[in-house]
Amino acid sequence: MNYRVLCITDRSDLPETELFIGLKKSGVDIEVICNPTGNYYQRLVDADVPAIELILKNRFDLSGIRRIRDRLNAKPYDILYCFNNPAASNTLIASRGLKLKIMTYRGVIGNIGLMSPASWTTHLNPRVNRIICVCHAVADYILSMRFFGMKISPERVVTIYKGHDLSWYQQPPADLSEFDIPPRAFVVGFAGRNRPRKGIDFLINSAKWLPENIPIHFLLLGKLNDDARLLKLIGQSPLRKNFHVPGFRKDAPAIAAACDAFVLPSTDKEGLARAVIEAMAYGTPPIVTNVGGLSELVENRKSGIIIPPKNPAAIAGAILDLYNNPEKRKEMGEQAKQRIARQFNIKTTISQTKQLFEQLLMKDAF
Repeated sequence: MNYRVLCITDRSDLPETELFIGLKKSGVDIEVICNPTGNYYQRLVDADVPAIELILKNRFDLSGIRRIRDRLNAKPYDILYCFNNPAASNTLIASRGLKLKIMTYRGVIGNIGLMSPASWTTHLNPRVNRIICVCHAVADYILSMRFFGMKISPERVVTIYKGHDLSWYQQPPADLSEFDIPPRAFVVGFAGRNRPRKGIDFLINSAKWLPENIPIHFLLLGKLNDDARLLKLIGQSPLRKNFHVPGFRKDAPAIAAACDAFVLPSTDKEGLARAVIEAMAYGTPPIVTNVGGLSELVENRKSGIIIPPKNPAAIAGAILDLYNNPEKRKEMGEQAKQRIARQFNIKTTISQTKQLFEQLLMKDAF
């Protein structure tokens, strides 16, 4: 089947970039409109994926709409695939009156609703044929929305996991001595944005349930080192000397690889957390809450430990479990690594996405 796909995104991450490249290699006639300042833009160019430079400033970017419309008028496309809200809203306007299929991508839970006018300019617009969800938890959230009998058709919502490849994660583990962490310390890592739903407070407070003389250190990555409230909370901890807050780091995956455990104590609206996936790909066992897609990512007591949210005592208990059982920790880390390789593989993502393209187009063929 011959068809042409135009993907509209911003600064695509590595999995998204490799999806585009993989689709092209599989025979899909694909072009990508994207932000040329993205870290992986050159990777697209080097792989001979046609990349059209465009930076969409907001959801209603008139110059961006004109650029997209000009592209749509220049050649016929069969499918438009929009990877963020500005891409979706501007593309929906630019493609008015054209007969083609439109798909959007949704990676987070929440911030979308039947009563939200903004949602109808993106994912909920009647012209959107499929909403591609990063995990079942995101799909379930969308399908659970109700308003006076109104709901989203199950046919419109599809789950395709964002795929990875273990070959992307081959950096040697970082040397943690630069953070003044003792050589034989048990290191608990965290990486994420400074948002309340990430549950950082509960991770910090978990130290109160740990013995004061235990050699457990916490390495918290992200823009946290200028947050006076968090620093005060750490200062009140009985293990305050064991907390290290170096700020944002580009080598976060290599640092996670050097940790003995990785904790993401999210309290709400979590999809498939990239930081957890990166830690698992390096064989670092994760401790996560049963929030959103995290329970799809981790198999409890096999490829990690799942605990209730907002429970610092449970976080401490899971940390102690891994600390006291090095063989279990090693096995769990290996299972975590293999789970990424098997269940969240980029080849599967490419295959399922291509299959969805063809299913959409086949519906009109009969």
